[in-house]
Amino acid sequence: MSSDKVHNDKDFQDYTKTMSASKLQESGEVRIAHSLHKKEEEFVVRRREMVFQSLQKLQIHCSQTEVPNIALLGSGGGQRAMVGLLGSLVQLDKAGLLDCILYLSGVSGSTWCMASLYQEPDWSTKLETVKDRIIKKLSGPGVSWGDAIAKLKKYYNGKDFFSLTDVWAAMVVTTYMKEIDEHTLTDKWSQLGKDPFPIYTVTDKQSKQEEGGDPWFEITPHEAGYSLTGAFVDTSSFGSQFDNGSKKKQQPEMDMLYLQALCGGALAGEDSKELIWGKIQDFLNHSRPTKEMNMFEEMKEDPNSPPVEKCYQVLKDLVDMNLCVLNVKDPSALDQTIRKTLNDLAGGKSQLIFPTEKLNVADKEAAKLYMKQYTEDVCNYLSQFSLGPLDIFLSTCRCVAQWIWGRNYNFLHRMTDETLPSALLKTEMRDFEDAGLLLNSPYISVLRKERNIDLIISLDFSEGDPFMV
Repeated sequence: MSSDKVHNDKDFQDYTKTMSASKLQESGEVRIAHSLHKKEEEFVVRRREMVFQSLQKLQIHCSQTEVPNIALLGSGGGQRAMVGLLGSLVQLDKAGLLDCILYLSGVSGSTWCMASLYQEPDWSTKLETVKDRIIKKLSGPGVSWGDAIAKLKKYYNGKDFFSLTDVWAAMVVTTYMKEIDEHTLTDKWSQLGKDPFPIYTVTDKQSKQEEGGDPWFEITPHEAGYSLTGAFVDTSSFGSQFDNGSKKKQQPEMDMLYLQALCGGALAGEDSKELIWGKIQDFLNHSRPTKEMNMFEEMKEDPNSPPVEKCYQVLKDLVDMNLCVLNVKDPSALDQTIRKTLNDLAGGKSQLIFPTEKLNVADKEAAKLYMKQYTEDVCNYLSQFSLGPLDIFLSTCRCVAQWIWGRNYNFLHRMTDETLPSALLKTEMRDFEDAGLLLNSPYISVLRKERNIDLIISLDFSEGDPFMV
């Protein structure tokens, strides 16, 4: 196990022991404490009674106070992890062991399975039926381009921050899950649920890079927050704007499609840019402005809007140019076309676009930096216009250039609690990503001392070693 990737048990115990001295602080919906949410505590009491009864049926005898707390973990692994976790749960159910599980925690692809399961109240009591429904869904028709673009527009217009996680949800997760699940985690959870308690895990991208930061972030039906630090916010308010613990601006609660993209965006690593640009290319091809498409009529009727076809062509050429460079091909023809079109849009006036130079595409690092600046310059120039429906694609291109994933408001911004790592308090926003990029197992979430886990069953669907990322 790589020491720079995960905390070993001693580090974890020392850290939680130090932090346990933190005084419970609550400020509205922000909670600073090394304790479970009250509703989770209540659930654990009820669930332990079910576990006790299940153990009795299996001829495993213990007192009610000695009932073991068992956590089942699902690793990442994309669709393989999703199907693998589903099959494993079915077999546990057949063996009469599923009702012995207190917590079900997942990372990356396993969370896709979890999201599908928890669509159905008390899924663990009718797993064969739920399994058949999931298989039928995965074997069925996909989400149409029109519906996917409409969902992307809804994300873009509905909140303050737009990132590649929104794009990933609409463009990629829908192709795997074959649906747009707009339920939220809180409205799908029943207090009387008979299922294991779900824990979805992601990581804080900045904290991975900051000394003293806490990258491990969990999302449950009741609250979301930093597992090691003990800092949480109501799940319904995760993503809302806070200042010193006081909510300033409500944002929509993330839906399950976005949650699956947040947890299952393993391609947030920069080596996947070609795939992302390819998806944007597909979306642009399906959004080509024509006389038959009403979505661009508002631009054509606005006298202050530039010619829609030219703006569209610049964006399309910009995407093609990025793909060209990633494939180590000479992009000079596309560069000339972009500059000529921008010159036409500017009426012959100069634009502050990255200066022309002979790009050595064989030098991948230099080419990456060049295209980042070039893409940002083109986007910045086009942003002066009212682009209507094309604004989404303009913002998407900018997000790819800056590689922005999972951006949300920071609920700990400017809090004054001295027990909190200072790195978590400074910025107004935080970026979250697939935890599998750091550790392809969600075990940190169930090692919280207050969850008092006695047994961890870790299912590995990784392509390689889940502890070596």
